[in-house]
Amino acid sequence: MEPEEKTETFKVIVIGAGQAGLSVGYFLLKFGIPFVIIDANQRVGDAWRSRWSSLRLFTPAKYDGLVGMPFPAQPYYFPSKDEMADYLEKYAEHFKMPVRTCMRVNGLSRQGNLYRLSAGDVKFQAEHVVIAMSNYQNPKIPAYAKNLNQDILQIHSCDYRDPSQLKEGDVLVVGAGNSGCEIALEAAKNNHHVWLSGRDVGHFPFNIEGLAARIIFIRLMRFLSHRAITTSSRIGRKIKRIAISKAGPLVRLKPKEIIEAGIERIPKVIGVRDGMPLVEDERILNVKNVVWSTGFYPSFSWIDIPVFKEGQPVQQRGVVNNEPGLYFLGLHFLYSPSSAMIHGAARDARFVVNTIAKRLGL
Repeated sequence: MEPEEKTETFKVIVIGAGQAGLSVGYFLLKFGIPFVIIDANQRVGDAWRSRWSSLRLFTPAKYDGLVGMPFPAQPYYFPSKDEMADYLEKYAEHFKMPVRTCMRVNGLSRQGNLYRLSAGDVKFQAEHVVIAMSNYQNPKIPAYAKNLNQDILQIHSCDYRDPSQLKEGDVLVVGAGNSGCEIALEAAKNNHHVWLSGRDVGHFPFNIEGLAARIIFIRLMRFLSHRAITTSSRIGRKIKRIAISKAGPLVRLKPKEIIEAGIERIPKVIGVRDGMPLVEDERILNVKNVVWSTGFYPSFSWIDIPVFKEGQPVQQRGVVNNEPGLYFLGLHFLYSPSSAMIHGAARDARFVVNTIAKRLGL
């Protein structure tokens, strides 16, 4: 007879050790609720470390700390992605969070009053499960990409690190949001002719790194994104429907900088002709590199519980409808635009943990 498979049991399991998951951990510790945080990465903060090298946060350090531990920098300094990653790792260490890394969850189901998870060969069960993951999981690349010439380097923005990855020759960046424009500008500054495909998403009217903007405008935007626009109001719900389907405005860059760098704006890329990208205006681009800054698909196929509508969990402030112990955090516009941002993590986490505590009779 084969030995019974061992299953580890917890009151709460948190999936994801980013800013949302660690914020949940902070409040669970305050209530004294036993829990574990599991994460697929090797180290806490690796989701930030794996992004392109020159990335800096759009919010200054004053707003980049999680609850209970300020970010260790001057208030209006914009941290790098590696500084953010190291801060999250130190945060987990400071509060002695029970984090287990290198554990990718590949199954979640409910049996009776317990949720059952599998992470490779390891099995877990818990009364409550918090899925603290963003919508940005699987790279979105158009189907026609497979028809491009094999000698064209193709890379998604999630795998882009710096211009040394690119071949000599022209670069096509598809997607003109913040990531696409910053990558396009970096390539142009490294002696590539760059074509930028995608609609104009608009831009902030101020230089966020100017002193006046840092003190006044960023506070205003934080107020709007965190307090004024939420799903509790009709206008907030209307803005959410628009926001989840469109890229946000450029924060650090201005259209003038893109033009001055010699980047050529072009219409939508619609397919491939003779192995080369085909533009809506019938131009064929002779490029050596294509960077797909085309967004992501959510990756929730491993959840075997009927809580989704049009690919998104049906929830209210992270609490899943008709499920006694399932929660989501870190999603784009979960409750407000700040829900997927560092400064919005604490409020959403507090609400979810308070719900868990009430359900546990605490």
